[in-house]
Amino acid sequence: MGLLDRVLVNGTVPMFINGEFVLAADGATFESREPANGKTCATVAEGGPEDVERAVAAARNAFETTWRDTLAVNRARLLLRIGQLVDENKEELAQLESRDNGKSIRETRAEVDSIARFYEFYAGVAQNLTGQTLPPTGAHFNYTLREPVGVVGAIIPWNSPLMMITWKVCPALAGGNTIVIKPAEDTPVTATVFASILAEAGVPNGVVNFVQGFGGRAGSALVDHPDVDKIAFTGSTDTGKLIAEKAARGLKLVTFELGGKSPSIIFPDANIDNAVRRIAYGIFSAGGQSCIAASRVLVHADIKEEFLEKFAAKANQIRVGNPLDDTNHVGSQTSERQLDKIKSYVEIAEKEGALVAAGGSRPTGMADELGGYFFSPTILANVKNSMRVAQEEIFGPVTAVIDFTDEDDAVRIANDTVFGLAASVWTENIRVGHRVAGRINAGTVWINNHRSMNWVTPFGGYKQSGYGRENGVHVMDHYTQNKSVWVDLADDAVDWFG
Repeated sequence: MGLLDRVLVNGTVPMFINGEFVLAADGATFESREPANGKTCATVAEGGPEDVERAVAAARNAFETTWRDTLAVNRARLLLRIGQLVDENKEELAQLESRDNGKSIRETRAEVDSIARFYEFYAGVAQNLTGQTLPPTGAHFNYTLREPVGVVGAIIPWNSPLMMITWKVCPALAGGNTIVIKPAEDTPVTATVFASILAEAGVPNGVVNFVQGFGGRAGSALVDHPDVDKIAFTGSTDTGKLIAEKAARGLKLVTFELGGKSPSIIFPDANIDNAVRRIAYGIFSAGGQSCIAASRVLVHADIKEEFLEKFAAKANQIRVGNPLDDTNHVGSQTSERQLDKIKSYVEIAEKEGALVAAGGSRPTGMADELGGYFFSPTILANVKNSMRVAQEEIFGPVTAVIDFTDEDDAVRIANDTVFGLAASVWTENIRVGHRVAGRINAGTVWINNHRSMNWVTPFGGYKQSGYGRENGVHVMDHYTQNKSVWVDLADDAVDWFG
């Protein structure tokens, strides 16, 4: 019996609350579609405020009664066990992720493999959350403690569901917190399947909970709940702003990983063939559904024509089709809504004067025959940075090529956006590479690379790309809080009123 079959309740993909797979309190359900063919693939329990209430109550009880006081070494053992089970089930998890999300099996296999490494890394982090002994300023002994923040409410996106779950669960558990997760309604299946991994690993009841549903009901109830101490959100900037307003009313701790419009700056001395390969991966992998996608390509005017010719040729070579066929490079978009959005932006670009240098429509052949949500890798030329396609996040396999004249011009264009998540610089001059990396307003800058990430390195944005950091040890600043403890060492206390 497969992982999914083991968790179904009356043929429905359930929620996971207090260690049990349960249906919605009011019996509500919704249909989930497989992106590669557009057909209904699962009936899913639709959580609402009552289900959020049950989940938060379970998380609060688990936190107060057991989990916050669980020894770090035992939390570490549990994280290692989760990683081990991910490894043991990685092919099935990858297959389910590709069916749920539409991403190529090539990518989901690599992602699931790295997910196991996250749990291993945070097993070590859990055992190294130490306070400090502070220098004396009088007859006192002063030290600090790192303590959990409490109950975390996590709202995750649909572009990499299992990875986004991991980015929230790992630091939450390592820091001694409990968590309630609302998966994206477009990709609800793998979350429940992953809950079965957590249950098998021995995660105590109530420590991790999943409530599938929609933002207006389940998401809002989670953000508003008075027993939720922190909100961790990954998604669009517009939704992040709404959550920030709601969370502020309760002075909740918040971290946001939001949108991007990441520039790739190609200088005249760059290795053009390498830039073409890596930028193509940076924008077209995951069907462009990545916040760090190379969605603006800034090319020096002297090499623009050569680059554009090679870049278009590479885009036209990319095989788009059934995500479960590992001979394909790119799968489908995740939803029909997203596909329609991508189409509309290409139309907007052409009306604004951009030229389609590659793609621009649904692919022909097998991908078209499947009837799913496919779109060809698309390159837009003749783009000005003031155009909507250069300023707004499309979240699809569409990139805008913009020319520049010199370093100052490149930096000006790169920073001329409300976003500041990531960027890449392409040059063989190490001075230029380091200098420009320091001038770009973005949380991650790659030199002669794009879209490399891991569990060790902090990740997050500047400006409207969010605040706070994910991953590495740095994320623990957001999942723990410092307590100062003072011990008076004097034999006789000073009587200030004597």
